[in-house]
Amino acid sequence: MLYLYLFSAAGVIVSTIVNREKTSAAFKIAFLKFYHLLPVLLITAIIVSVMLYAIPDELIQHYIVHNNKFTALLIASVMGSVTLMPGFIAFPMCGALLTKGVPYMILSAFTTTLMMVGIATYPLEKKYFGAKVTIIRNVASFFIALIVAVITGIFFGELF
Repeated sequence: MLYLYLFSAAGVIVSTIVNREKTSAAFKIAFLKFYHLLPVLLITAIIVSVMLYAIPDELIQHYIVHNNKFTALLIASVMGSVTLMPGFIAFPMCGALLTKGVPYMILSAFTTTLMMVGIATYPLEKKYFGAKVTIIRNVASFFIALIVAVITGIFFGELF
């Protein structure tokens, strides 16, 4: 991470030397975008904090960490499939769950099904694509998400 900071600092220095006005304008644009994004970031932090506070650590430990890995995988996959949550809330929440000991495989199952399977959006999707295509897409996405989660578990040494 330090290399990324050093590289960025060097880029800003070079940019300032080459064209001070463009660099200044870029910083103004970046500040305005950050200013407009700040409420969303704060709301995200609040939602993640409330959700993690509302779910006791013991519940997480019992059902997701210490339970049978495949049962936990199915629980996380179903939760991700039926939940409607944007990624900018889901990913920080998964980061916090990771610090509580939730395995990568389970987090992978949750986030992948969250992004790929749309039980909550089924009526809208059915309206545009038809029931058959929507069901095939959701079922295929669910199984692909399970495969991705198992592969993640293998790579992180959580399986076998």
